[in-house]
Amino acid sequence: MKLVVHKITGKETSKQVELSKDVFGVEPNEHAIYLDVKQYLAAQRTGTHKTKGRSEVKGSRRKLRKQKGSGAARVGDIKNPLFRGGGRVFGPQPRDYDFKVNKKVKRLARKSALSHKAKSKSIIILEDFTLENPNTKSYCDFLSNFNLLDDKTVLVLAESNKNILLSSRNLKKSRVVVASELNTHDVMNANKLMMMQSSIKEIEKNF
Repeated sequence: MKLVVHKITGKETSKQVELSKDVFGVEPNEHAIYLDVKQYLAAQRTGTHKTKGRSEVKGSRRKLRKQKGSGAARVGDIKNPLFRGGGRVFGPQPRDYDFKVNKKVKRLARKSALSHKAKSKSIIILEDFTLENPNTKSYCDFLSNFNLLDDKTVLVLAESNKNILLSSRNLKKSRVVVASELNTHDVMNANKLMMMQSSIKEIEKNF
């Protein structure tokens, strides 16, 4: 698949880039995409919710009444879960929600996501550029040149660029990632995937 390279102004150049069929031309596997996205979202969860059991709540450990002879049910201390203010039975505890997805499944998921974007013509190839200073307005102007200011976009860089990262940081719908850190969730969540020309080799090498 060949795509035209665009300038930062939004205009097309005379250059074209050949995308690898092994990365951008595979048959998308929806289940692999689902597993990889699910694992990514699960890893974002902090899992810090916590309730107190009967050994942790505040209260006396004195037995409320004698075991036999009252005609009522036997009870222990006031921290019994049956009483108001008592501990909670099997309440949530801090935990890690992450789970394992095999490397081959992850690689297939990312190839599937990129191939899905390529088939839907949602990939834009850009000439390599940089910004002289961190400037959000300049980055907004760049997105406006492609009529993407109100859309979710992901810009893929070959290597880290501090000025571009800082310029896009305040925009909720814009994300900038390095090719080595590109994941399935970022690709599928974006309306348009914008890739610098030099980042394509890095992506094809990683996947």
